[in-house]
Amino acid sequence: MHRPLFFMAIVLLMLGCSPDNGASNAPQSAAPWVRTLVVSNASSAFLKLSGTVKGRYETPVAFQVSGRILERYVDAGQRVEAGQLLFQLDPRDLLASVRVAEADMKTTEAALAIARSELNRQQTLVDGQFVSRQTLERYELTLREAISRHQAANAVLEQARNAVDYAELRAEKAGILNAVTAEPGQVVIMGQALATLIDDSSLEAEVYLPEGEDAPASGSLLIDGESLAITLREMAASADPDSRSWRARYRIESRSDALSLGSVVQVRLDQPLQETTFSVPLGALDERSQGAQVWQVVEGQVQPVPVEVLELSQEYARIRASLTQGSRIVALGTHLLTPGMQVREQAR
Repeated sequence: MHRPLFFMAIVLLMLGCSPDNGASNAPQSAAPWVRTLVVSNASSAFLKLSGTVKGRYETPVAFQVSGRILERYVDAGQRVEAGQLLFQLDPRDLLASVRVAEADMKTTEAALAIARSELNRQQTLVDGQFVSRQTLERYELTLREAISRHQAANAVLEQARNAVDYAELRAEKAGILNAVTAEPGQVVIMGQALATLIDDSSLEAEVYLPEGEDAPASGSLLIDGESLAITLREMAASADPDSRSWRARYRIESRSDALSLGSVVQVRLDQPLQETTFSVPLGALDERSQGAQVWQVVEGQVQPVPVEVLELSQEYARIRASLTQGSRIVALGTHLLTPGMQVREQAR
């Protein structure tokens, strides 16, 4: 009576001890956790750059004649007034040229007087019918040539006298001298820049815009807690060959005692966002490949998305990318990711 029950219990015990086919498979490693964030449109409507205070007019200072510098009366960084003497050349050769020109002038004056006297004498002979009219015309031509030579000699003498005046180089306007390179005893040629005269009555901010950015028409300059309005005056026609940035000059509309030539200031330019851009933390940028990219999380997998970096700050970057409002990207640890990798999200 108990034997069938006994055999049934043994069969059940053997089935319970047999290995489970589902449990025999090796457990898969769990997907790593990543910190993600939801991207949002960049809220900043400004482009922040570093600029340098420059003068509106920066004129190279040079002699109009060649010679040896006899004296230098100014130093770099010195403020000068209009008409102030800056440099002086040795005038000996220039004075000798004046004496030569004066001698030529006297020669032409004598030749002119002789030509006029001879013409008058020939005119008398023609009136008395002692010589022909053709002879008189010859002497009239000689007088015209003497007048032309006298005028040329007079011009040469005027140039020589002007050259003596040019031996003294004076400031054409008030300003500050920069990059003074000339020294007494140095021989310079006509037009060689010896210094730069900066007109500090009209100041500007010089900035370099990233490639692809249009120059905003206005903005502000921040210095020592002050905000000074600036207006675009000039934009370079081509990019700098080394940095590939574009130089722009902004006119500073008001003055401040804190402004000084050459000082570095913060410039904030009004930059309306013409297309969707995003603000992301610097840790979200990955530059392992040929360009910058971020990693977007789609259905538990990460995929790289190329981006264009428009602006960098201490913590965030403003980018342009093929993302939509609300897209989720990895905020940290992007250097460990591979395309299609399974991840678990930890929202930031």
